[in-house]
Amino acid sequence: MRASLSRQPSLLTLLFRVSLIFHEDCTVVTEVGALFCLLLFDEVSRMDMWSVNPPSKPSPSAFSLPVSVFRRYHLPIHVLGHHAVSPYAIVLPLSADCLALKPVSDMLRIAWNLSWYHGSDNLLKQMNSKTKIQEFVDTLTLSSEDTLTLKVTHTATGLKDCLHSVAQAAAHREVRAAVTRMSFYFLNDRLSLKGGTGPCGTTLQSLAWHTALNRFLQVLPACTEDEKLLIDIIHFLNKLLKEQRKNASVELLTWLLELFLRQSPNPLLDLLVPTEPQTREETDDIRTAIRQQLQKELIALFNTMLLSFTAVTDRKCLELFYVFQTQLALKLLQCLRVTDAPHFYGLPSLERTLRGMAHLTALPGWSSHSPLTKPLEVCVKYLSGLLEVITSFYVERGGNAMSFMGKGVTKSTILCLLHLSHEMMAQDQSSEWMSLWFLPLGSHSDDHSPTQQGLAWLIPLWVDRDPEVRFTSLGLGSALTTLESGCAALANSCQNISGGLWGTVVNILLDQWECSMVRREASFILQNLLVIPMPSVITKDYTWQGPCVHDEDSGLALVGKPALQALLYHCRFYEHLSQMVKHSYLGRYTFDLNCAAPDATSEGSDLNGLDDSFKFWRAPSRISSQDPGPSSLSTSETMVTPSSESADFSPLVPSAAPLPGASHDQFVAQGQHETACPRLAHDPCLAAALPRQCVLVTPPLLSAACGLLDGLLVVAPRDTANAVRHARLLERLCSLADATLLETRVQELRAPLPSSAPAEHTQAQVCFLLEYLSSLFRLLQSCLLVDPDLVMQAELLNPLTTNIIGVLTICTKDLLDVELISAFYQTWTHLFNLLATLLRKTGAASLPSITTGLAKRWAAVIDLLCTCVGLSATCPALYTASLQFLSLLLAEEAKRCLQDKDKMNLYHSPTIASLLDETQENQKSLERFNEVIIQCYEGESCRDVLKRLAASALMSLLAVSRRAQKLALEADLIDSCVERMKHVAAQLNLDALRPAKAALRRKEDGFIKELSMAMQLLRNCLYQNEECKEAALRAHLAPALHALWPWLLMDGSLMHAALQLLCVYTANFPRGCSSVCWSSSGQHPVQAAGRGGPGSSLMLCVLRLASQVPLESAAVQQVAFLCLANLALCHDCKGVIQKSNFLQNFLSLTLPKGGNRHLGSLAVLWLKLLLNMSLGEDGQQMILRLDGCLDFLTELSRFKHKSSPHLPLLILHNICFSPASKPKVLANEKVISALAACLESENRDAQRVGASALWALIHNYQKAKTTLKNPSIKRRVDEAYSLAKKTFSNPEENPLNAYYLKCLENLAQQLNS
Repeated sequence: MRASLSRQPSLLTLLFRVSLIFHEDCTVVTEVGALFCLLLFDEVSRMDMWSVNPPSKPSPSAFSLPVSVFRRYHLPIHVLGHHAVSPYAIVLPLSADCLALKPVSDMLRIAWNLSWYHGSDNLLKQMNSKTKIQEFVDTLTLSSEDTLTLKVTHTATGLKDCLHSVAQAAAHREVRAAVTRMSFYFLNDRLSLKGGTGPCGTTLQSLAWHTALNRFLQVLPACTEDEKLLIDIIHFLNKLLKEQRKNASVELLTWLLELFLRQSPNPLLDLLVPTEPQTREETDDIRTAIRQQLQKELIALFNTMLLSFTAVTDRKCLELFYVFQTQLALKLLQCLRVTDAPHFYGLPSLERTLRGMAHLTALPGWSSHSPLTKPLEVCVKYLSGLLEVITSFYVERGGNAMSFMGKGVTKSTILCLLHLSHEMMAQDQSSEWMSLWFLPLGSHSDDHSPTQQGLAWLIPLWVDRDPEVRFTSLGLGSALTTLESGCAALANSCQNISGGLWGTVVNILLDQWECSMVRREASFILQNLLVIPMPSVITKDYTWQGPCVHDEDSGLALVGKPALQALLYHCRFYEHLSQMVKHSYLGRYTFDLNCAAPDATSEGSDLNGLDDSFKFWRAPSRISSQDPGPSSLSTSETMVTPSSESADFSPLVPSAAPLPGASHDQFVAQGQHETACPRLAHDPCLAAALPRQCVLVTPPLLSAACGLLDGLLVVAPRDTANAVRHARLLERLCSLADATLLETRVQELRAPLPSSAPAEHTQAQVCFLLEYLSSLFRLLQSCLLVDPDLVMQAELLNPLTTNIIGVLTICTKDLLDVELISAFYQTWTHLFNLLATLLRKTGAASLPSITTGLAKRWAAVIDLLCTCVGLSATCPALYTASLQFLSLLLAEEAKRCLQDKDKMNLYHSPTIASLLDETQENQKSLERFNEVIIQCYEGESCRDVLKRLAASALMSLLAVSRRAQKLALEADLIDSCVERMKHVAAQLNLDALRPAKAALRRKEDGFIKELSMAMQLLRNCLYQNEECKEAALRAHLAPALHALWPWLLMDGSLMHAALQLLCVYTANFPRGCSSVCWSSSGQHPVQAAGRGGPGSSLMLCVLRLASQVPLESAAVQQVAFLCLANLALCHDCKGVIQKSNFLQNFLSLTLPKGGNRHLGSLAVLWLKLLLNMSLGEDGQQMILRLDGCLDFLTELSRFKHKSSPHLPLLILHNICFSPASKPKVLANEKVISALAACLESENRDAQRVGASALWALIHNYQKAKTTLKNPSIKRRVDEAYSLAKKTFSNPEENPLNAYYLKCLENLAQQLNS
């Protein structure tokens, strides 16, 4: 192919022409150069094909290029390199005559002096000194020309000479020449440096140039020469501000603001408004041109000034700047109103004024710093003047469909109106000012139709030939529709348009020939319209009816949600969205697709131009979070004709559309036979001139589409979910989420390469991608809430999780741009919210996928969580989302651990617990993470929501990770929590002495929440950790709880948390049980609510609580008995139980009556307590001392319970093992019969318990042998033994079966002996 294309001169000429047309676009020039390289070097790379004497065995020759070519050009191919200097170059010997040449001698002389004096600085000092020493021959002495050249080329010296010339100047010409020379230094810096402040800007910061120029800026010019001088000085100041815009000097900005705000005379602001009327003298034309140039330079300076304050933080400078904004706004408004007639504006002057107003109104709060005028009054004056301009230059003149005259005026005006809408909404929260935007529009025909009030003037701008005008006017529409009154006004203004407001906006959104930024704003309007509630049927209760659809064949009329569904179905909305995703483009913007329009005029690359503001303009979210009031009415209708129903779906094709022309004929009267989505007309002339290129869908449009789908899910959840599933939109949208691309672009910003694109382009791409990801994550979150099956698909969830973790772990350490960092924070917030929703809705199903993704980048995830937790003050939304996700993740992990406890050895996939405890390489990160969470918990107020979030995350972490418990112990968290409990107890006791304090007031003080958090943290920290329990014992946990006991009795939730803590504390910890048994509060608080004070120990308090029948809370009763069950294993606690006569309550239990054969929950709790007591001989004796206890246990064994069916049998089984208890058991026939009956039970556990108890009873007790040789019991034993031998052929496989067989074998031997 290269061989054929290289022989086509037309192709080479075309490529050369393209390189000339796009010579300013580096990307296009690079691509053309690559093509030239491939085509022109093709024959060279195949030397064996054209060689005069080809070798006998053809072999590819080694093709190489000089090293200098590699250094100069970025070649698209890899070839060998050779010598930097050609060996064939002819080196001529140095001739003595060359030294006689003037250029050579001049260079030698200057080089000699620079080397002799070690640089230009020392050389200039020697030149300026009064004593001059002749150190070398005259031929090497600098001439006057050399001296002047050195002084001019040395930046510091040249600038000093310029300022000296300004101070000593006797005429305007000298000052202008000096200022012009100073401007040339800026030009030199710009040509020699790629970025940053050059030598000129650095030098000026150390020079007193303010004093030299200040006197020319404080007086009004008296003549033309004064105005020319002022133009040059203002031009110089503008250049200086441009050079320092990224890092502007606060001193310079403050000096300029004080100059702008000085009292009258104030030439720099007063000269904006022309004061003298034009005369017919010959010199007036020149003076008018000078005045216009002066106004142009002033507005350019003010525009640059406004752009320079994006990163200023100095308070004094900002206060001056705020006042300057409003003063400049009033002056620009005067400039706008200086005119003889509405149709005879001076276009250049008007466009400059509007351009300055666009820069000014883009800053929030620009109208609110005038001491004499209210902000809304300033906005109303602006609105009046701008509407006058837009009607004079666009609406009443038929738009710019026939000419581009006034294009800049229209574009700047509509942009000012867009900014003004946001300012008015910020200054006045009510919607009363909406009527000020209405214009009376009459008919241009002969008959006088009634005047229409509304926003109809805005509609023709939506089809302007300029895409920036279309984009901005639709943005104005989306801004106004954030208010319900704006939705109603815009809908009423579209009544005479086919399809109404809904059909028009949907048509623009689905127009495949329209550019993405225009379609994006149309999507925002639809999102705002969906926010207002709409009915499902025609009703008078709703003031906002939504869309209206009429079917001419059936006469059916639909309103509201059914009409919306019909409109979307008719337009094949979801199919169009699917095609939109297919034609998306996520890369950087290489060049403007519309730049080849033959009639387009270049706006230049001026810094103050509006191209930059349109290039990366991003509007805020259009969806209002407030519920709109019922004050809107829509009468818009969509006409669905039979012809439109049979229209075929036209897929997107890879061809570019011309800019659609604006025509009023496109908006036909309602009632004519038009389809719901009329196509915009195209100009065939422009279509022939423009190249056929693919219309690409950009990430901002995809973001808007995701937001629109999110809104539709709220309005019609089921229908939207089914349509999204049918069109497979989620799969296609998620396939565009590429964390690798985003990470690559961020890496370019952190460490740019020489061949990298400009930083602002890469930054814009990253912001657009992050915006798309945020919108996508919000959409997925809504889908999970509506229908989790939309997301829970393996082909969607697994790659989505990988991309989510990839986005989370992108390193942003070296990024300095505040806007970009904020975009990352916002994206991470939505991402954590999505993961949290995923865990809430489908925890068990999604946990493995999330855990696997986290395990791949665990270190980076921990670092990110540390960063997020540290942002509680600067970014609370991200802090909240990250901790909520962490809490849910750890809670699901805890559930998994409980469910898979028996299968832990078989679980090979990574788990959160293993990542937290078993990984050694991330130990320092985990330590820092625990430290950050603990600090955040201890640093916040107990009333703060952020503290509760930190406590919840810390609780979940302690419940899952043993390492986290150890780190918490090292951080003295246990001592801190116990001390907090003691402090709360002391405070409550103090407040109880004040009669005005009530229980409700105590809750308001936050003590309840603080106590609950402290006890829950202690519970999770002590769980199965003996070291932590020892620390709690040293911190006197039991006395602290004892002191709080009266207050715990007043709140069920607190009592439940305290008993849970006691359960964990006393489990398998005898020393802790003893501390509870003998604890004392140390101080006796006031009696609480008449319930009585504490006893001598905390255990007695628990016994009294458990003995209350019935207890107010079943949950508290259950935890109290579980705590007593733990304490019953301790010898000291058994003594307290025996002395308290607590066990007598067991005999008063009520047995189930009638056909109910199941034990109650209280009986089961008692049996668990007695079971733990029966594990020791002292406990068995305590049970036997209860009169009728054996008979009662035998009676209870007849009843069942789901969780613990054999508790009475187990208690009897344990009692049979004690030699002292055997006579009492043997004397009770009911017990022996119950144990013998177990051998015939169908339950294996009951069989084992009965056999084991009988064997224990007969062991070393001859009297039992005689009693058990009863024929009935002996028969049961023999039958059970023979059946067991048949059933368990290989008992060694199951230890329980082997033990059962051994019990029966010994029983049979003892009874048969």
